[in-house]
Amino acid sequence: MMLALTALSHAGADELMGETLIFVNCTHESLVEGHLALLDPKKVVLEIPPLGHTAAEEVKTRLPILQTLHERGFQLAFSQTVLESAYSAWLPLANFIKLDLSVLLADQVTVLAKYAMRETNAQLIAEKIETASQLELLSSLGVRLFQGYWLSRPQLVEAKLVFPSKHSIDHLVQMLRNEAATPDVTSWVKQDAVLTFNLLRLLVTSGVCPSEGPLSVDHAISLLGHERVGYWAELLQTFRVGSDEIPTPAKTAVLYGRYMELLATAQQLPTTVSDQAFLVGVISQMGDMLDISTATVANLLHMPESVRDAVLQQSGYLGALLSLTNASELGEDSDLLNSASTLRLTLKQLHEARHQAMAWARFE
Repeated sequence: MMLALTALSHAGADELMGETLIFVNCTHESLVEGHLALLDPKKVVLEIPPLGHTAAEEVKTRLPILQTLHERGFQLAFSQTVLESAYSAWLPLANFIKLDLSVLLADQVTVLAKYAMRETNAQLIAEKIETASQLELLSSLGVRLFQGYWLSRPQLVEAKLVFPSKHSIDHLVQMLRNEAATPDVTSWVKQDAVLTFNLLRLLVTSGVCPSEGPLSVDHAISLLGHERVGYWAELLQTFRVGSDEIPTPAKTAVLYGRYMELLATAQQLPTTVSDQAFLVGVISQMGDMLDISTATVANLLHMPESVRDAVLQQSGYLGALLSLTNASELGEDSDLLNSASTLRLTLKQLHEARHQAMAWARFE
């Protein structure tokens, strides 16, 4: 499951919210885990492995689980073994059937493809195509989906994973087990930029992100629900690797987010504005934390237009607030005074907000 989430985490928001399907190899054990709730059924095809020599005894036992997944909206893919009589109970659930050209002879492929097209509504996928004649044969049989070296070599994607600190994850898991209130959970997540990034990313990959993007971290948690967030936190707890130290770029991201949030609050602006101010501040610094461009971060998280414009173009009120924050961090007094004056903020408000933000970001 962690591998599936890793793959999803490197797909762009446009892919995840478009029509692209992502095929995920599964084990039968993984199909009964609650962590499947972290995947978007509309975007994920679960590849179901055959059962081997125990098929006759286990097909009926496994059937209810597969039926439940199918009813939840997951599409299911099987190898050609699902066309064997032992798997007849599974056949109506097949959305895709993969024909492995590395183990099937030409006459076997012909028989299986014709049988599958006659007896199922599944789309056929010819995989491991290595010659032009194989491609021509499958095309003549009506197969339209292909995979193999003859068409293209697989591309390896080097995944860059970032994990929250052990303390952050452990405390979050405990809070969720104790049924902590959403505002308390939100406050804890926002104090760790890595935790914030992973949670906002989960919102996109889970398929519950609104088309206009999340309005705040609190909004994201509410959309996901505590149960799904709990599954996610436990998964991070199980697979967490690396140092327990919070990296400086992550602290800086939280500092920016909290500082901007406090300044918006000091101006008595609506909560929706201060919430988005936090998003702008933290996302503006995530590129350094993740070693990717800020534009890529904004795309991965499918941010609202107002947040994207502020982060990428420093436009609007939120953009002006980000400019002020940059000036404050860079020690550019003239720019700081000009920005503060434009936003009608006093130096006292700036100093108080910075002190509180430093403590929040664990710099003090």
